[in-house]
This record gives sequence, C-alpha cells and structure tokens, in this order.
Amino acid sequence: MLDIKSKLVLKILIKECPYGSYNIIESKDVISALPSRYKVDIEGLENILIFLERQEYISIKYDDDGVYCLCVLPFGYEVLENEANKKREDKKSPRLWFYIVFSLLASFLGSFLGTVIAHILNLH
Repeated sequence: MLDIKSKLVLKILIKECPYGSYNIIESKDVISALPSRYKVDIEGLENILIFLERQEYISIKYDDDGVYCLCVLPFGYEVLENEANKKREDKKSPRLWFYIVFSLLASFLGSFLGTVIAHILNLH
C-alpha cells in the first residue's frame, strides 16, 4: 500500500516518463513538483524511489547524485488507475443509500395506506 507521498511521487514520475519510457529526472525537479505540505528532502525522495522500485512500480537504470534514469512500470500505472476507479465507485455509493432510504419510505407509506384503507372498509 502506498502512502500519500509515494503516490504523489509516482504521479509526478508518470508525467515525466510517459508511456513507460526511460527518462532522466533530477531529484530537485521532483521535490519542487510536490505540494508544499508534502515536501521531502533528497534523502527522503531517495527512500521513496527505492521503495517504489522494490515494489516494482518503477525501474531505475542508474542514479548519480540526485539524477535518475528511470521509467514507470505497468504495475505503477495500474495502481493509480485502480485508485481512480475506486474514487469513482465511492462517489456512486451515496446513490445507493438514496435508493435504500427511498424504498424504505415507499414501503412504509404503502403499508400505512393499505392499513388505513382496510380499516375504512371494515367500518362500513
């Protein structure tokens, strides 16, 4: 499971290395692309990149003092696509609650009206 910083770094790498091609990336460029509240230092970025490589999200050909030649592997793309699909499904779930509440109210109203009509017919 990826933490927020790792996901953000992976998203930046996908933008920098489109279509799974190797590209040369400087660590300071990745760090500057991160949102200010998730800033990391060079050592922190190196740890994130090592983690992503071990999890087979990226492939690093070489690194030389903050300059990396890397590409994003298909599994890296898949993880972010699955996350986007999950967010879409989460947005649909409130509709399910709406239908459950609506059917509950409709069944209550139907049974109430049925009881009232049966009561009226028994009085006459």
